[in-house]
Amino acid sequence: IGDEADKIARMTKLIYSDDRLRLPRTTEIRHMSDVSLGMLRKALDAFARLDASLTAEVIAKDNVVDEEFKAILRQLITMMMEDPRTISMSIEMLFIAKAIERIGDHAKNIAEYVIYIVKGKDVRHVSIEEIQREANS
Repeated sequence: IGDEADKIARMTKLIYSDDRLRLPRTTEIRHMSDVSLGMLRKALDAFARLDASLTAEVIAKDNVVDEEFKAILRQLITMMMEDPRTISMSIEMLFIAKAIERIGDHAKNIAEYVIYIVKGKDVRHVSIEEIQREANS
């Protein structure tokens, strides 16, 4: 997670250090980062308390973050096609979005490990419904 945060900081410095033709819209990325940060907080809270009931929401929100990443990717591709001068900035934004998506993935992994620690069940490759059943049982 620290490596991903470092990557976000480095890419952000690159984006805002150059004279850019156009600065990126960050609303979507900000929302995705808020969701990922909430997932991480809840996963770490579940780990600290060894409370599997907190994990189902974290795991379910991973799909939200994944969908938001795909939407941002589509938006960046469109922007690059419309104006090739934005390619460099768009790629840097893509690296930021991917790092945020990976932080969400790490939070999901922590939540899955909490279920394993508390319940003794491996839920890495089961449906959300089964995870919710296991976490709340």
